[in-house]
Amino acid sequence: MRPRVEEVRIRGLGVIDEAVLELSAGFTVVTGETGAGKTMVVTGLGLLFGGRADPARVRPGADRATVEGTLVVDPAGRVAAQVLESGGAVEDGELIISRTVSAEGRSRAWLGGRTVPVGTLTYLADDLVAVHGQSDQQRLLQAGRQRAALDRYAGEALQKPLRDYAAAYRRHREVVSLLAELTTQAREREREADSLRFGLEEIEKAEPRAGEDVDLRAEEERLAHADALRIAATTAHAALLGDPMNASDAPDAVGLTGRARSAVEAVREHDPALAELADRLAEAGYLLSDVATELAAYGESVEADPARLAAVQERRALLGGLTRKYGEDVTAVLAWAERAAARLTELAGDDERIDGLTRERDELLATMTELAGELTRIRTEAGARFGLAVTEELTALAMPHARVEVTLARTEDFGPFGVDDVELRLVAHPGAPALPLHRGASGGELSRVMLAIEVVFAGADPVPTFVFDEVDAGVGGKAAVEIGRRLARLARGAQVIVVTHLPQVAAFADQHLVVEKAGDGRVTRSGVVTLDRPGRVRELSRMLAGLEDSELGRAHAEELLAIAASDKANTQ
Repeated sequence: MRPRVEEVRIRGLGVIDEAVLELSAGFTVVTGETGAGKTMVVTGLGLLFGGRADPARVRPGADRATVEGTLVVDPAGRVAAQVLESGGAVEDGELIISRTVSAEGRSRAWLGGRTVPVGTLTYLADDLVAVHGQSDQQRLLQAGRQRAALDRYAGEALQKPLRDYAAAYRRHREVVSLLAELTTQAREREREADSLRFGLEEIEKAEPRAGEDVDLRAEEERLAHADALRIAATTAHAALLGDPMNASDAPDAVGLTGRARSAVEAVREHDPALAELADRLAEAGYLLSDVATELAAYGESVEADPARLAAVQERRALLGGLTRKYGEDVTAVLAWAERAAARLTELAGDDERIDGLTRERDELLATMTELAGELTRIRTEAGARFGLAVTEELTALAMPHARVEVTLARTEDFGPFGVDDVELRLVAHPGAPALPLHRGASGGELSRVMLAIEVVFAGADPVPTFVFDEVDAGVGGKAAVEIGRRLARLARGAQVIVVTHLPQVAAFADQHLVVEKAGDGRVTRSGVVTLDRPGRVRELSRMLAGLEDSELGRAHAEELLAIAASDKANTQ
């Protein structure tokens, strides 16, 4: 469903005190006597869609001008999504937009029941309306819109290379960004790699083994106290078995245990409890003998070795230096080395990645250059066709000497749509320079130029609603009929609202609104009337002859309506 404006309420704007416009799809024309406020309809629509707020437009005596519009939109469409993003709401497919301008120049805007910046309305208007007024030419005067419209006009011949270019452009930006990130960090990465290599070389040179620091600590402790350990073992052995070098009768633990066992063995049969104790004494004797034997062997094995002690202390110092830098113990140092080796491999891979990305960047640049050239060629050809088509339209719209050209200028850098800046230019008459549209024509001429452009672009640059003010300024007769015919053609695919003073244009409308002012010059709510067939005949007669009841004027009006109806029927 295409959005369209359903109703517009205007209060306190220019000569309009209060007016309500109920609009339909298709071609709606607004007419009325001079000074009745027809142009204020266009001004109101312009305000509604973010136009400049001029406090001079506020009706004298009113504190503010207010314009409120009701639009029919697709609840699941893009416009509804934009409204939701702004915090507004679309209810039952209807969107309410409101704008006020105070006499002091303050302006406020509402979108879907939510206060929004006026710029939001301007942004939304790009997808809703094209206003072509005497002082308010929007949309297609924007360079980006002109390029986009020309691209759609060029058709499928341009769409495939444009899609391919867009894909290459996006990837090129990603690659350039990645390269920038990697290369700007190259110095940091090199410093990191140097640090990792130094650490790995230091660890590799030391060749630590897992748990080695624990073993060395124990060995150093034993070597540093070798004499004390040997004396302790010898003394303990003598206490258990006696000192073989000393034949004194000093008792030893093994001998005393043997005597105790002999004493109880003699009477063990008399009491089981004592027999159990005798067995335990026997076990104790065996255990003490074993311990004494091991103490003797240990005492003989312990030797003071100053050279080995120095070597152990030196090795521990070396490993201590590693643990201070790379981990709390040798096991942690080895784990760090494993991680460092993996990180070095990753950093080396970054260099390879940079080389690969550099090659891809260059390949993408070549692809973009080729596709951009193809886009320029297609746009140039489409621009030539478009310029001829618009120029033909201008001839029929009483501008036989005017010519529209499409100029393409190469941008400095690649953009998302190629390297072309597209601009529509108008040559007002032979020998005149080709100027941008808004500089090459007067207000009325510009409206006709924009009408010709919109007609040619119809379908290629779809806009739901077009608004034209005084598009027929300075023309009449056959040219006016051609304007009406083209507006009707444009209305086949969009809502078209036109303010006109020419009956030849008004006759082509699907809906005819007339702005009537009261005797005191005000326009009241009832002053905007939707005309039926007899009413249209009377209004066209007034526009033709200045008299609503002129028989000649009425006959001419009937003829105009019949011609317009026949023309529209034949061009469906």
